[in-house]
This record gives sequence, C-alpha cells and structure tokens, in this order.
Amino acid sequence: MSDCRRGTMVEGGQQPLISDERGVALLTVVMLMMILTVLGIAAMTVTGMENKMAGLQRTMEASAQAAESCLGTGANIIQQAFLPENASQLPATLLSSTSPPGPVPSTNKSILEGELIGNPENSTDIPSSAPNLQITVGPYTVRGDIDRLYVKMRAGTGQQQFSGYEGTGVGAGSGGVDAYFRISCVATDTATGGESKISAIYACSLSGDGCQKQL
Repeated sequence: MSDCRRGTMVEGGQQPLISDERGVALLTVVMLMMILTVLGIAAMTVTGMENKMAGLQRTMEASAQAAESCLGTGANIIQQAFLPENASQLPATLLSSTSPPGPVPSTNKSILEGELIGNPENSTDIPSSAPNLQITVGPYTVRGDIDRLYVKMRAGTGQQQFSGYEGTGVGAGSGGVDAYFRISCVATDTATGGESKISAIYACSLSGDGCQKQL
C-alpha cells in the first residue's frame, strides 16, 4: 500500500522523510530582512549623528569668530582712547548714541574711561553685566569687558630709556610705557541661547601707538 503524502518512503514501513523546505526558506528571508532593517537603522543613526556633529562644529566656529571680533573691537577702543588728541577720552563715534551706533553703550562711557586709566584697576565687572562694549555679529549678540591690569615700562637699555628725555628712546620719557588690559567677550546666539567665551591680554601703548595681543 503506497503513502500518498509527498516525501520519501523509508524501508521497513517507517514514516516518510518530509522534503518540503518552504518553512525554512521563509525563516531565512525573515532573518535577512531583520538584518537589513537593523543595518539600515544603524546607518541612518550614524548619518544623523554625523550631521549633528558637523552642525555643532559649524556653530562653535561661528560663535568663536563672533567672540574673536569683539577682541579686535576692544583693542581698537583702547587705542582710540589713548590717541594724543583724545586724552584718554572716548571719541563720540564709539558711543551707541551716535549714527551709526558705536560699540560702547552711552551709559557706560564714564565707567569705561575710568577703567582705561586704571580707576579702578582690574575691575571685577563682567561682560554679561553692564558690558563695556556690545556688538551684533550675524545671529550673535556679543558683549565685552575691558579691564586694566597693570602698567609696565618697555624693555630697553638704560641708555635708551634715559635718552627718551632728549626726544628719542623707549623709556618713560619717550612714552615707552605699556598698559596691559584683559579683554573678555561672550557671544550669545539670540535664537538658541548658546554661548562662546574668549579672553585675551593686550599690551597697549599709552602714547596711542597701538595694542599688541600677548596671549
């Protein structure tokens, strides 16, 4: 008597071996689909993280550049104030009340002039509170603080220094004295509130010859 079921007959009347592998093929396909799905999700996740990191890096670079521009503005303010014709007074063009507005808030004029001449020296004020300067760079509001630290005579031989009283040299008699200032700036993204801070030391000639960044 023959068995009508699909398969292979075994000697001795035992049950036939089933040769239909459609279930195994389906399982294989499902496993492959799961693996491909996991790989696709992982690839999308990695790509998203890379895009976020790239965007964050661009944002950090932009905020750092905005804060860096504040340092240059602060050094220019100091240099302008120490020009002989200004006699440690801020020119009107630097004030926010002029047109176009300058970087120095008008309400802070007398305070900043006092700090420039060392009254008080090394003030404890900070950029976020009554800033000495404020500028807008793209989406960033940048606030800065200028603090006078100390005064130092320029390096030179004794002969060079004393010859300054005769019209040449690098000593006190020729205006060879530098005031050291710390300029601190904070750039704030007006949309996100993110901040970037930077600070630098400048040596500025009291005779108006300019400022040199030290560190």
